[in-house]
Amino acid sequence: MCELCDRQLTGIALNRRRFIAAGIGLAATGLAVSPPAEARRARSLSFHHTHTGERLRVTFAEDGEFVPDALAEVSHFLRDFRTGDQVDIDPELLNLLHVMRERAGSKGTYEIISAYRSPRTNEMLRDRGSAVAQRSLHMDGRAIDVRLRGVPTRELRKIALDLQAGGVGYYARSDFLHVDTGRVRSW
Repeated sequence: MCELCDRQLTGIALNRRRFIAAGIGLAATGLAVSPPAEARRARSLSFHHTHTGERLRVTFAEDGEFVPDALAEVSHFLRDFRTGDQVDIDPELLNLLHVMRERAGSKGTYEIISAYRSPRTNEMLRDRGSAVAQRSLHMDGRAIDVRLRGVPTRELRKIALDLQAGGVGYYARSDFLHVDTGRVRSW
């Protein structure tokens, strides 16, 4: 079963051992294990890039699987807007954004402040004195800085913290949230 389906079974904080044991138990009884209906449902996101003005609405998963062409489109959209460089964006980051938006009860558009950053851009921001990690997950396509239209950023922060799915940084003055698929931590 795909990782997207795994995560949907119990939200982001899945206990994999119990899931695998349950799957083995069902297989032993001859029952087919299929993704739950919720995981098979199409997953879409809408974005507005605050620096380029570009917009994107994309269905990134269907039938419990990530859609390769959609992932490529997202990776291009979330490229380093300063250099044009791009990497593959972690599909689980999209999954996280989707779950956060659903938990917020929203169908709103994510405003992108920062997504992929090339090493050159990351170093430039560090030199400017910004609070930028030397080995930022932005450089791996595993981090994004966002706002969600119609949802207070402090509320989105609480949702992200409750998910325990990676890093969560709250920047109240600039009104944006950093989320990533790294280890669980917050600032």
